Amino acid sequence: MKFNIKKDLVFFDVEATGLNIMRDRIIQIALIKYTPDSEEPQKLEMLINPGIPISEDAMKVHGITPADLKNKPTFGQIAQKLFDFIGNADLAGYNSNRFDIPMLTEEFARNGFDFDIENRKLIDVQRLFYKMEPRTLKAAHKFYVGKNFDNAHDAMSDVQATVDVLKGQLKMYENVDFEDRDGDIIEKPVKNDMDALHKFTNDLSIVDVTQRLKYNSDGVIVFNFGKYIGQPAAEVLVKDKQYYNWILNKEFSYQVKKIIKKLVKEYEAK
Repeated sequence: MKFNIKKDLVFFDVEATGLNIMRDRIIQIALIKYTPDSEEPQKLEMLINPGIPISEDAMKVHGITPADLKNKPTFGQIAQKLFDFIGNADLAGYNSNRFDIPMLTEEFARNGFDFDIENRKLIDVQRLFYKMEPRTLKAAHKFYVGKNFDNAHDAMSDVQATVDVLKGQLKMYENVDFEDRDGDIIEKPVKNDMDALHKFTNDLSIVDVTQRLKYNSDGVIVFNFGKYIGQPAAEVLVKDKQYYNWILNKEFSYQVKKIIKKLVKEYEAK
């Protein structure tokens, strides 16, 4: 099956030193890039020296040790190559909205790259899978592809499995309606169209991938956490500069900090 895409689409997966997107670092990344005018995808895979220890729990999952990374490049040394490979592509992965994308965004930001995701479609295959058939990636591969895969948590194996799972989902749900918890029906939401998959699998009221900001019913960006939850972010941040500076200096994502700076600037210019 050929993906129906209007722009480049990059599937990717990262392995890291741990699960904290602010403190941990990427140690392996694998990418498969599809373009509208090419039959064969491009592939890129790299091991990365994180410069910090790898947690024992993480090593138990992916099996990558400090010895494996001793002579590998740092993220800063490969950032430009990676940035150029992705370009302005839409992004797809498994649990990518909650982990891989924010992890990659933070790594780029540390090295002076503004990896903007606002104009990209985000296709999280896990969200599509959980909505239609709640299972793990391994079970998803068995269910949609019809066979097992044994190299789970190797980045290239995982990202290739994700590609195959999405193709299987597109075939299986081509003419299937979706009924939500309220009994509302969405007609045939799973189709070979990245715009449609983005809308179906993402909560479009959420502004950032860490879900700290969201749109209210009037389309205004409000806080989705803390003492100002539900209140307009721009107005609060202008009036409470201490809170604004607190966010800028704490472990909030690069994306959140970028958005609040923009909100304050636009509010003050009114």
